[in-house]
This record gives sequence, C-alpha cells and structure tokens, in this order.
Amino acid sequence: MKSIQLLFFPLILLFLAPVGIGGATASAVPDPTSQMRPFVARITNLLQNEDFKNDPKCDRCQKIIDIAKEHFDFREMSKRVLGRQWRKLSPEEKDHFVTLFTRLLQYAYIGKIKDYAGQQVEFTGQRIKGKRAEVKTLLVDRDKTIPVSYIMLLKGDQWMTYDVVVEGVSLVRNYMEQFREILRKEKYAGLVKRLEAKIRQLEQEKMQEATKPAQAG
Repeated sequence: MKSIQLLFFPLILLFLAPVGIGGATASAVPDPTSQMRPFVARITNLLQNEDFKNDPKCDRCQKIIDIAKEHFDFREMSKRVLGRQWRKLSPEEKDHFVTLFTRLLQYAYIGKIKDYAGQQVEFTGQRIKGKRAEVKTLLVDRDKTIPVSYIMLLKGDQWMTYDVVVEGVSLVRNYMEQFREILRKEKYAGLVKRLEAKIRQLEQEKMQEATKPAQAG
C-alpha cells in the first residue's frame, strides 16, 4: 500500500523569515514582512535557547506549533490540500481534518528542529495583490542558498501564511496531489485512516528518539 509521501524539506523552513525589511507597499495595506519580524524572533530565540534544547521533558514540537498558529493558517492549508472534497465535509469533519493535518505537519517537519543550525535568511522582495501576498527569501546554509517563498492571505489586518514554496516546490500542491490520488481510490474515509496511521508512526518515532539518550547512558 502506497504510503503518504513527505516533502523533502523540514517544516522548520516555514518558520524562518527575512532578517530585514525592504520594498514599498501601499500605506493602507499592512506590510507582510514587518508582521513576520516579531513572530520569527520568538521562534529563532526559542530554537537557540539552551534550556529549550536540553530539557528532556520539553515538548519542543508543541511549543513551536503553538507559536506557529499565530502566523500560519492551518485551516486554509487544510482547505486547499483537500480541494473540492473540503466542501463536502460537515463542520465537524472539517475541524477533525484540520487537527489531523496540523498534527501531521507538526510531527513530520517540526520534529526536525534539531536540523536548525542558525541558518540565515535574506529578504529578496515581496509582492502584494489585493488580499494576497508573497514574501520571497533566500535561506543561506553554509555554501548553498535555497529560495523560500511565503504565500499569504490578509485576514482583517493580519497576514496569515497558508503555503510555502521551497525551490519551486509548494507544500500545499505537494499534499494536494498526494491526497487527490488517495481520495480517488479510497475516498475520504481512506485518507483519514492513512493520516491517522502516519501520525501514529511519527509519534512512535518521536518517542523512540526521545528515549535514545537515556538508553545510551
């Protein structure tokens, strides 16, 4: 049985944003890059905090996802990865799917926070069109740079990220294509079962990894 494939880059890239501000925007529209600055400061400060990194009782994934929810619209992500299927779901089913999809991202990618090694991000531009915006950045990692774009929607006076494009690969489109195939063959119930199974697997791997230091000692 074909398993749900995961993107090749850790979701931690979603939480790294420009270190500077640039470009002019209309005064009536909030600046998306400016809104990311305090959010990014909280994430990077947390990742660099020695107590956070060394505390075996600290649920690092949960702490980061709690902060991420302030700037990332996981409901909008969920709606887009399901496409037309989203409209067929009841309110309860939608809520359940958002929870599942958020947990999948949490364990699959945010669990890779150990891969963060102080990489720098350079701001290269931003585009605003109505209530949509794109913030373009370059992730500088030793001898290579990786283009990362944050796709956002303006909700009220807050820009919320609903997609991330890394080296031309869209997180939303990647999952949308995978889910579309599963929905075609196994319907929505089959997709939910696959997500639940994948989450259980990732949770077990997380628990096993957490016990390695104790076993080694």
